[in-house]
Amino acid sequence: MQLGLLNGLSQEHCPMKVRNSLKSLRGRHRNNRLVRRKGRVYVINKVQRRFKARQG
Repeated sequence: MQLGLLNGLSQEHCPMKVRNSLKSLRGRHRNNRLVRRKGRVYVINKVQRRFKARQG
């Protein structure tokens, strides 16, 4: 198994940003959504998946 592979997708292809504040990242694209999952806050975008981010 190659390092960096997770579910067949490489981490370098679409990495998730980790930021203290997601307010500025939410405004980068009109389809960005703030969601809370398992106690963490994420920015997700189902149209442009490169805008993924997690607060932490």
